[in-house]
Parts: sequence; C-alpha cells; structure tokens
Amino acid sequence: MNSRIFLAALLLVFGLATVFAQSSAPAQVCETKNGTSCEECLKNVSCLWCLTTKSCVTYPVKTILPPHSLCPLSEARWGLCWMNFQILIITLSVFGAIIIIAFLLCLFCCCKCENFGSKRTEAKMQRRTDKTRTKQEERRAEMKERHDDIRNKYGLSGPNPYSKFA
Repeated sequence: MNSRIFLAALLLVFGLATVFAQSSAPAQVCETKNGTSCEECLKNVSCLWCLTTKSCVTYPVKTILPPHSLCPLSEARWGLCWMNFQILIITLSVFGAIIIIAFLLCLFCCCKCENFGSKRTEAKMQRRTDKTRTKQEERRAEMKERHDDIRNKYGLSGPNPYSKFA
C-alpha cells in the first residue's frame, strides 16, 4: 500500500513537472482518445480522464485543479486510473504535513540538545568557579593565620599600643 502511495506521489510530481515543461499541446491530442479506455488516455501526461463521462480531456494547466464543471475531483483520473484526484490531493497533503512535522521535531530536538550541551558546559564552569573560590578562601585563612602568628610573636596581637596617644 505504501509503495502505491509513493508511486502515485512520485508520478504526480514528475507528471506536473512534465506538464508545466511542455509547451501548450494541441487540444486535439487528448480529445481524439475519447472513445478509448482510461489507460490509453493517460499515456499522455497532458490528458485527464473523467470517469462519469468516460471522456479524455486536456488537463487545464492554468488552473492547478480541474474545475468541477470539467469533471468532479472524485471522478477525475490523472496519471493512474485506479486513484482519483481527490485521494491524490489528500495523500500528498498528509505526506506534506508529515514532512513538515518531522522537520519541526528534528529542529526542536537539535535546539534542545544544543541547550543541553550548554547547560552541561555551564555546570562544568560553575564547578570550576566553586573549586577556585574554595581554594582562595583556604589561602586567605592560611595567610590570616600566618599574620596572626607573626603578630603574636612580636606582641602586636593585643590592643593597639598607640591607642592611648589618640
């Protein structure tokens, strides 16, 4: 089933490209196959088969979708006789939506992973900062202890001896 849908989508894309690339083909090419079958009509990519009227008409290139007056979408066949135009449009819409959703999910996942990496780096930097701060506080405590030892050694740890002159 999936291969049929994929084939139909691929056929639609290549068919539309061919139709748009072709110069305006004479209308008689498709209309000459009115009495034939759907398969015979659709051998030419510029033709559209209408199931209700069993007629082969030139695909209206100027309007992307064939007008209802020409043939109802559920009865129009283009590219493949077993798939009507309405199902083809719905299938391509679903595929388009799936592709867009997949793209957005990939984009979201990539952004989330990028933020996750920066959070990891930020946490690493925070640990480094904390480690440096701890070492600095230890050095300050050691220096204060050394200075207090020197003050005690020379008798400068008590009240300031010059305070009585003030």
